[in-house]
Amino acid sequence: MTEQRKRVLVLVADGFEEIEAVTLIDVLRRADLDVTVSSPDGGMVNGAHAICMATERRFADVKAADHDALVLPGGSNNARTLASHAEAQRLIKEARALDKVVGAICAAPLALKAAGVIQGAQITSFPGMERDFAGEKYRQERVVKDGRLITSRGPGTSLEFALALVGELCGAAKAAAVAEPMVVR
Repeated sequence: MTEQRKRVLVLVADGFEEIEAVTLIDVLRRADLDVTVSSPDGGMVNGAHAICMATERRFADVKAADHDALVLPGGSNNARTLASHAEAQRLIKEARALDKVVGAICAAPLALKAAGVIQGAQITSFPGMERDFAGEKYRQERVVKDGRLITSRGPGTSLEFALALVGELCGAAKAAAVAEPMVVR
């Protein structure tokens, strides 16, 4: 009997941080995870630096329950959309309630805060956003893990963040195996 591939849902909207989104998607797929990229309307989304990316599904057409993890790339406009979009908020709340792995990088922890799912958690975010997380245990580390919640700082920490997600979903040996041919460690 073969084990079913783990499934990851990545939420993006216009203004997403390209380095973070592409790095996450690439590394997760290198780990043989089934990655679905979703956006408010499906189709194309525009990155913060004028790079367009295709998405596969609309937020309204996916369920966190069908996935093992939910991951939010940053970008301030992306984070604002994820924090205010009803379907994105539904997915975030559903993922946390079901104890799925939840990851957010850069400004994206703002969407988690808007959903009310990180009170008292150890988190990090893009530098300078500390005041936005007064109710959380803010940390300065590049990647912060608190249970099944993983947060990270920004574009320069994208690879570490993606490998931390692989480690959480597939184990440290798989994360190391994915990192080696990329000359990470």
